[in-house]
Amino acid sequence: MTQQDKQTVRELAKRYMELATDEKQRKMDQRMLDTNDLKLTRPPVLIDEIPWYQMDIDGELTCTCEERGARAVEASLRQALYRRKHFKADTMLEPFFRINMSYDSSGIGLMPQDDIRRTDDTNNIVSHNYHDLLENEEALEQIKIPTFTARPDKDARNLEYYTDLLGDAMPVKLCGRGIFYDAPWDKIVRYRGMEPIIYDLYDRPEYLHAIRRRFLDILLAEMDFVEQYSHVDPTHPNLHCTPARVSGLAADGLKATWYRTMAQGFSDISPEMHFEFDIQYSMEVASRFAYTYYGCCEPLDKKLDVIMKIPNLRKIGVSPWANEEVMAERLGGKYVYARKPNPAHVAIQTDPDAIRRETEKTVRLCQKYGCPVEFVLKDISTVSHRPENLIVWSQVVSEVLDKYYGAD
Repeated sequence: MTQQDKQTVRELAKRYMELATDEKQRKMDQRMLDTNDLKLTRPPVLIDEIPWYQMDIDGELTCTCEERGARAVEASLRQALYRRKHFKADTMLEPFFRINMSYDSSGIGLMPQDDIRRTDDTNNIVSHNYHDLLENEEALEQIKIPTFTARPDKDARNLEYYTDLLGDAMPVKLCGRGIFYDAPWDKIVRYRGMEPIIYDLYDRPEYLHAIRRRFLDILLAEMDFVEQYSHVDPTHPNLHCTPARVSGLAADGLKATWYRTMAQGFSDISPEMHFEFDIQYSMEVASRFAYTYYGCCEPLDKKLDVIMKIPNLRKIGVSPWANEEVMAERLGGKYVYARKPNPAHVAIQTDPDAIRRETEKTVRLCQKYGCPVEFVLKDISTVSHRPENLIVWSQVVSEVLDKYYGAD
């Protein structure tokens, strides 16, 4: 790491800290907290999973650091500053540099095998054709329950490294596990592909249960380790692309955080099968956490009866393919209406009128049924190298919220 690397990072960190500690950030943090506390406030608006390589304006995202670690910190700082400069949206800026406590896993004994197809060599979003590595019970025996080992030596090295890099420009803080994000069927698909799973729902349900149970046991082993040997941080702001700030968390242990889960591949199976092969397993996990967030891109309007059986459920995903009115009426004021706007609106060119119509529909339904709501635009595979697409999207959504909730 060169002195020039340090100087570059520290200058960016000082600008970041000014934003992370200003009144605007305090108001955004409060809005996210109030929404998760089920208060009817102006909705938070966030943009995540951005194709940053398509977003540069006048070199604002161009990194100059030579050393790899410094360059990664530089990139994250530049992206944070970019968000506040260009997007009329909320940010989750912490007034310190977060280092997560380290621990090693022995692994589960098997690695996915797949064929990949690309349409853009610079994009990390690719198509996968996964090989079925778990055709039978004998193959399943390859999946082992891992063991975990705390790494305080690695924590000490990380603290020393980042403190040296950032100097007095930004505090460095060692933090425990923030959230538990688990998408079991997304994981299982990587070892089988989706088609064999759909067949086995009918042909070999007992075997599919055995697979699901094995992956649940892997998660439970990690939960037990973290609860016994590590620390859980109740201040973590991010619940995988959505705000995690909420009241009522414990100081440590799993009750100090959220559990997030989903079954995106189950969009078209019946509620009964969805419960049998996913929800009942999620219930076993969710009872150990303070709150649960269920759902992502899958439409859930026909599954709410089974999803609402999950303990400590606080937030439910509302995808672009869900029946919004059904979701709003059922969620009411009991859950956060976690709206996922359609990323197709920013993929090629933006249509402000279409964005406005989509946003106004959500706002009117949530006001009609008393839903605390958040907007999180995510899964943005491309903006066709047009940064203005996200800038226009955020501006239009902000204008709609100004109209219905008052100017921010």
